[in-house]
Amino acid sequence: MTQIGVIGGGAWGTALAQVVASGERDVLLWAHEAAVVEAINTAHENPLFLNGVPLSPRIRATSDIAALADCVANLVVTPAQHMRAVLDRLPRKSQPLLLCAKGIEAGSLQLLHEVAAQVHPHSPVAVLSGPTFAHEVAAGQPTAVTLAAETEDQAQALTALIARPHFRPYWSTDLVGAEIGGAVKNVLAIACGVVEGAGLGQNARAALISRGFAEMTRFGLALGARAETLAGLSGLGDLVLTCSSTSSRNFSLGLGLGQGQAAHALLADRRTVAEGAFTAPVLCEAARRHGVDMPVAQAVCALLDGSADVAQVVTALLARPLRAE
Repeated sequence: MTQIGVIGGGAWGTALAQVVASGERDVLLWAHEAAVVEAINTAHENPLFLNGVPLSPRIRATSDIAALADCVANLVVTPAQHMRAVLDRLPRKSQPLLLCAKGIEAGSLQLLHEVAAQVHPHSPVAVLSGPTFAHEVAAGQPTAVTLAAETEDQAQALTALIARPHFRPYWSTDLVGAEIGGAVKNVLAIACGVVEGAGLGQNARAALISRGFAEMTRFGLALGARAETLAGLSGLGDLVLTCSSTSSRNFSLGLGLGQGQAAHALLADRRTVAEGAFTAPVLCEAARRHGVDMPVAQAVCALLDGSADVAQVVTALLARPLRAE
């Protein structure tokens, strides 16, 4: 039976392993935490990151990433800022890499598919992105995502590997658009959490989502993304989900900021990663280099680095010059 690898034993990596295993495929999952490896192999569960979800016995875990070298494809589910280092440890072969994290690499300002192509130049690289909460995916609730690859043939082949009745990928060849939607929406979700935490109301949240989507679109088009991708599952779809639920780690971070808590304290108290906190300064730098105006993203950066408080960023946003939409 074909074995598929999953690199990353957090909630999302575990949920994707469950999806793949539900198609009667064997899954080998690499996890950094020894406790996760032991729990999956002995009790078929991951209480550290996805508590209460019984896992398929087809999922095996390992702490040796080299063991994934012979998998027919590897789903890469490590945090964005650690992806290069983790991929550097994976033996270089030619099996496809399906990137399932969301972010932009600090320093290089590269999108993750560009990072993967540098580290593994002989592997086809694809991106999986869309509106997904791990616990719902693991429970088999209906989910639709974007799967983008360099060619339609590659996208269709990977879709066939992971599609299930409850998990529906739509394929695309717009890697840039699929990635930008996922990265930018994490930052905008923090802003929406701030709106909730500060009690600014539903009107303000709706305005922020729509103006945030305009920022996402401007940035994406500047980098070569397609407008229809940004308006699809990996862009607008994911934005709507993460800007409206406390199940979103990024929204929850913003909620705390809106209530007056300090960013460093909120981030220090988290086992799981709110990717938007790490993406925000990288996104603002990338936007500056490309000459793209992103005031909402800049406001999030100011809140995270402590250079402004909620009242100040709201005042600054409302004081922007009047203009046509």
